Amino acid sequence: MKLPACLLFAAAAPWLVAQPAGIPALTARQVPSLTAFYQELHAHPELSRQEEWTSARLAGELRKAGFTVTEHIGKYADGRPGYGIVALLKNGPGPTVLVRTELDALPIEEKTGLPFASLVRTRNAANQEVGVMHACGHDLHMSSFLGTARVLAQTADRWSGTLMMVGQPAEETVEGARAMLADGLYTRFPKPDFVIALHDEPTVEAGKVALRPGPIYASATTLDVTIRGVGGHGAHPEGTKDPVVMAAEYVMALQTIVSRQNPPLQPAVVTVGSVHGGSKNNIIPDEVVLQLTVRAFNEDVRDKMLASIERMARGIALVGGVPDDRAPIVKVYPDESVPATYNDPDLAARLKRVFAAALGAANVIDDDPIMVSEDFGLFSLDGHRIPSLQFQLGAAFPEKLQESQRTGKPLPTLHSSLFYPQFEPALRTGIVATSSAVLDLLKK
Repeated sequence: MKLPACLLFAAAAPWLVAQPAGIPALTARQVPSLTAFYQELHAHPELSRQEEWTSARLAGELRKAGFTVTEHIGKYADGRPGYGIVALLKNGPGPTVLVRTELDALPIEEKTGLPFASLVRTRNAANQEVGVMHACGHDLHMSSFLGTARVLAQTADRWSGTLMMVGQPAEETVEGARAMLADGLYTRFPKPDFVIALHDEPTVEAGKVALRPGPIYASATTLDVTIRGVGGHGAHPEGTKDPVVMAAEYVMALQTIVSRQNPPLQPAVVTVGSVHGGSKNNIIPDEVVLQLTVRAFNEDVRDKMLASIERMARGIALVGGVPDDRAPIVKVYPDESVPATYNDPDLAARLKRVFAAALGAANVIDDDPIMVSEDFGLFSLDGHRIPSLQFQLGAAFPEKLQESQRTGKPLPTLHSSLFYPQFEPALRTGIVATSSAVLDLLKK
């Protein structure tokens, strides 16, 4: 006897079998398949703008869950296409909720020793061979994202509206959200009424979530400063204008921007991440290039820091006697810069109540803003026109976190070659929290 296609599929995907309506029960049914999915993703990471396999793999699972999926969404500044995904589930009249996950991994050689650890090596954008690792938890994010999509497809009788699941590429290089918007994300597809996402956090116990209203991540501005001089023989520095010495003076001078030019109650960071100059011990080069990142929550603070960076570069050159035609060059990279990530206060208050009801009040804690950055905030558009919220998903093993707090020895952070989350409780919590949030926002 030939079984109906839906029953054949249910046999292959046990999470589709008729189950109790509770979100925790629907979530629990998926844990085995999502664990396998997570381990597969973890073992096959892809760098930013290279997420071809990851994108196709996630898109295939979303189609199985009943979504209409469009792939290859994204248009980068250099004209190259992206691997973004948009999966839609339209379920009658009502708002549109966008749920976002990230697809990319980092150029890090994994050292966790996990049985499913990444052994991947590839070429980065500079054609350097690098290891690749999901050291920021995007594999956990995608697994929770898929579980949420399945739960909401199975509970369609409880909500009305449009669910928009977005798989974003190139988050680690803060290019992907902008690329998807540039490719008509909000014109080719419904413009959302709410935008939500999660991010794992290794300082919060797995099983808990953390959130706060207002700014949660800083803005990030990427820039290069080229200190130009007049090169020559290292034995005759008097005949040169040494950019190495000026660059050293400049790096030290930059430290006064935060300590002496910025209001103490306004968080700010100026970091020189790399210094490149010269080719040999006895040659004074013509220039030295410094690569900087600037972080702030307040745009006025950011603008004043950028003005100081340029003014101080000119001042160092003036003191060094550099001719006008060799003045420093300050170049800001808009496509590698992002505004602060901001949680809509009303949405944060609403979803905090939802999370407390779904997870228990003790498992919902207040978050602190941090100076890291990401491009999720771009989905809410300029001026925070679309209410958005990104919450932190606890990922720490409780006993390891307690030991760290007792001894003062820090745990591996995100972007560490040793980082991995306590997967199963974090997965369950992410699915329950996100599914509950969407059900509240789209409730009939």
